[in-house]
Amino acid sequence: MKLEGIIDLVIPRGSNALVQHIQNHTNIPVLGHADGVCHVYIDAAADVEMAIAIAVDSKVQYPAVCNAVETILVHSEVAAVVLPALAAALEDKGVKLRGDAATCDLLVRHNLELVGEDEWHTEYGDLIVAIRVVDGLDAALDHIERFGSHHTDAIVTDDAVVAGRFLDEVDSANVLHNCSTRFSDGFRYGFGSEVGISTNKLHARGPVGLDGLVTYKYRLLGSGQVVKDYAGQGARPFKHVRL
Repeated sequence: MKLEGIIDLVIPRGSNALVQHIQNHTNIPVLGHADGVCHVYIDAAADVEMAIAIAVDSKVQYPAVCNAVETILVHSEVAAVVLPALAAALEDKGVKLRGDAATCDLLVRHNLELVGEDEWHTEYGDLIVAIRVVDGLDAALDHIERFGSHHTDAIVTDDAVVAGRFLDEVDSANVLHNCSTRFSDGFRYGFGSEVGISTNKLHARGPVGLDGLVTYKYRLLGSGQVVKDYAGQGARPFKHVRL
């Protein structure tokens, strides 16, 4: 971390604490992410069976990794139908459920633990998931912007307009429609071996393979050209065409 000028890039792979320590103790550019607080939003126009399957896979398939879901948002119009079936499916896989007041009220027999307002950014990395009832897409977008980590967020809906807004407006490296958050992976994207995952915006973002680490090198091949001939009155023109 002290070899600035010798090492071009650090790509940390490990815990939140490790990544943050590296980011805070080096002047070398760091490609990585500190948090993986991922969301699945179940819209009013979602296929309930599909939504439950996606939510369960996003949490259960490998709960310790950064692209596992940590918070499930459910539209209030379908919460009474979705939540009991969702809770049963998650608990059948050994998942501990936490929720906001509305979720706890709808799932009173499940004895959910209430999520404090300062806990929605929690990355559990375990068979634990938080559930929140939201009033619609705008509320879901606000929650993700406030508490998410810009890693991976998914929507389940059959409404193409709602899906389009979600994909456009969620500011995350990976935004998914009708599929599990566990798909945000370099190998699954076809990048070959995944070198890292980045929530940076420049230059590489999301799952990164070898191509994502490649930068530019410009080669100019001349025969004595000088800039003064291309500036001022009577300047020679630049062609700017592909050669």
